[in-house]
Amino acid sequence: MKSPFPGMDPYLEDPAFWAGFHSRFINCWCDAIANQLPDAYEAHPDESVNLIQMSPEVIKLIFPDIAVTHARRHPRSPSRNGGTALLEPVTIGHEFLEELREARIEVIHRPDRTLVAVLEMLSPFNKTGNGFDQYRAKRTVMLGQHVHLVELDLLIGGKRPTLREPLPAGDYFAYVSNADRRPDCDVYAWNVRAPLPLLPVPLKAPDADIRIDLGQVFAETYKRGRYGRSLFYGKRPAAPLARSDAAWAKKVSAPK
Repeated sequence: MKSPFPGMDPYLEDPAFWAGFHSRFINCWCDAIANQLPDAYEAHPDESVNLIQMSPEVIKLIFPDIAVTHARRHPRSPSRNGGTALLEPVTIGHEFLEELREARIEVIHRPDRTLVAVLEMLSPFNKTGNGFDQYRAKRTVMLGQHVHLVELDLLIGGKRPTLREPLPAGDYFAYVSNADRRPDCDVYAWNVRAPLPLLPVPLKAPDADIRIDLGQVFAETYKRGRYGRSLFYGKRPAAPLARSDAAWAKKVSAPK
């Protein structure tokens, strides 16, 4: 079953599906890049593991199956035996430390295995609370190196990576920062009703960029995940769309 949408599926922004979609998309994107790279290059997914403390709001956004509760204090009757009264406890939650895995794609140039490009796909954690600040700091470090940076944002919700000027109108964005052209950054913007674009991946000069069809990457990801059987089509999508776009999404996805 194909996605009923011409481009990105806004129902995949649901936290119940996003983590799996993110992982599958990274793998399909990496395969598409590897298939087009010249012989002197290779692409592989890379994963970092961070132990982080998250607020209940972010936990709910990223992990819908985890409940964070606050126990109520129940009044106790005073002791009738003349003994020492029981102390009332103060209920304080533990720090919630979560192992967060962040995947990205690295493009390597052989034979010296020089890092040429890093491709990131933003997650809800990258776009909320402390996670946004952490990603911005990591991004600043990356931009200070002579490495191309490609960022793909297929989430309507959350904050956007900041640039010197306001972003163009759009629901989804891609940022291509060529190390040889900084501080300039090419920004691609499109709305939920548009197909996903061809996105360039810069290589080491004088090699030309390769161009990846994100629409084909998405179609393969959707197929592997069998999302047509699972997504809650016909209801309001999880993505915070404008009212007219949300109504359009419900109509497009409603069972025929």
